[in-house]
Amino acid sequence: MQELVRGNAVIGQSGGPTAVINQSLVGVVEGLRSGLHAAGLVKRVLGMRHGVRGLTKGEFHDLTDMHQDRLDRLANTPSAGLGSTRDKPDEAYCERILEACKKHDIRYYFYIGGNDSSDSCRIVREKAKAANYDLRCFHVPKTVDNDLKENDHTPGFPSAAKFVAMACMADFMDNISLPGIKINVVMGRHAGFLTAASALARRHDREFNPLDGTESTDGPQLIYLPEVPFETDRFIADVEAWYTKKGRCHIVVSEGIQDKDGVPIGAKLIKGAQVDSHGNVQLSGSGALGDQLGDLLKEKLTPAGGKPPRIRADTFGYVQRCWPDASPIDQMEARRCGQFAAQLALAGHHDGSVAIVRQGSGSEAWLGKDNGQPYISTYRRVELSDVAAKTRHMPPEFIAGHNNVSRKFVEYCLPLVGPLPGFERL
Repeated sequence: MQELVRGNAVIGQSGGPTAVINQSLVGVVEGLRSGLHAAGLVKRVLGMRHGVRGLTKGEFHDLTDMHQDRLDRLANTPSAGLGSTRDKPDEAYCERILEACKKHDIRYYFYIGGNDSSDSCRIVREKAKAANYDLRCFHVPKTVDNDLKENDHTPGFPSAAKFVAMACMADFMDNISLPGIKINVVMGRHAGFLTAASALARRHDREFNPLDGTESTDGPQLIYLPEVPFETDRFIADVEAWYTKKGRCHIVVSEGIQDKDGVPIGAKLIKGAQVDSHGNVQLSGSGALGDQLGDLLKEKLTPAGGKPPRIRADTFGYVQRCWPDASPIDQMEARRCGQFAAQLALAGHHDGSVAIVRQGSGSEAWLGKDNGQPYISTYRRVELSDVAAKTRHMPPEFIAGHNNVSRKFVEYCLPLVGPLPGFERL
């Protein structure tokens, strides 16, 4: 830690917007106001317009004196209030960021985003040190994919998981009303946490019946994660078995499913697919993966001379990220992450990333047990290099076989999502 320095503070938002990213923005502002600004160390609190792109252009929104009522409304507004960016700064880009910080007397730099955002924080901090410019750089976690190292979970994930769970609840009820085969494609190129959250659509009190040893047949019956190699023939056999047994099948697939060699299934099935600026086949903005899997099932499951099964596919896409019904836990933790980042700056730290630590599981209460721990979380500082450009995957204990998630994952996820509706069945 070092002596505190006087200057301005800047805050940016990066990557995909979420239902709670503005909570983190407001948390940083509140933390600065009660700390560095109150002590006269920060003169102005500036918001980058569209992340580092706006910073390098000198495009800011002055947050210094914004009224608390307006901040509170902003905190409860989904999407990135300042505007976001997909830019992934390289060394030259980070040089421009540093020059912009010097030009505007910025001494405290806060960036809300995923692992690429933490990496840009790291590079900017290293360049500032090399240039002997005292710039304090802090990363505030955010990603619906839940794939940041060092975190129990990340802001944005619980709210997106809540959407996936409730969407799959409704979709399963639709599926048992008009039986057929239904495929839902969920975000998650490399990590399956969000896809796994579809398991919360099942009645968690009926996941396993100790009286007769049978498992619930609630949908989704089949869940495919990018952590488990996807085999086309095995997928067809899985669906056929459920369809033969129930006359219907409810399936959730991660957009990032891949074969044993790490080749994305989307890249194999989708002919002439669009690619993004990094050469990746575009998955979230397209319904092609679901359609191709549906076509494959029609081809393989249609009896000779018979009619193909009724198959439909939906891609949840961007709607998962900013649905305006956030998890209460997510709202609270996202704001506190921002406040904690400002506290790190006030304590004299020169850089760091905020990590959420779970201290009380909370799962026992959700599962109807009276003697369980309440859900409790705290926050800690971790090194930027421990998070930067790294990806966390679903741990093996959260995965059951090749097409399901474990009870342990359900217990991990339920307290984060919050109360879910219960439906009657005839």
